[in-house]
Amino acid sequence: MIDLLSSALIVGGLFFYLAGTIGLFRLPDTLCRLHAVTKADNLGLGLLVFGLLLQLNDLLSMLKVLLIWILVLAASAGGGQLIARHVQHQRGDQS
Repeated sequence: MIDLLSSALIVGGLFFYLAGTIGLFRLPDTLCRLHAVTKADNLGLGLLVFGLLLQLNDLLSMLKVLLIWILVLAASAGGGQLIARHVQHQRGDQS
């Protein structure tokens, strides 16, 4: 039962990665693409992490995976913010 739930979470995560990739290629401008990629990838990574946590046996490995997830979320948020600010600056929006 745990293997089935783990597999479902991992497949769900891959689905969100695929959706973000499609959004990256199909959406019209940089900010829309950025939104699609960051939202879909963060949710996809969360599902992958929870799917992997169900397969891990020791607490240290679980903590490492959770730490990696938190660091990737922070890097994604920071990188997305920098890209969005750069795009707004290029467009002349100073809000």
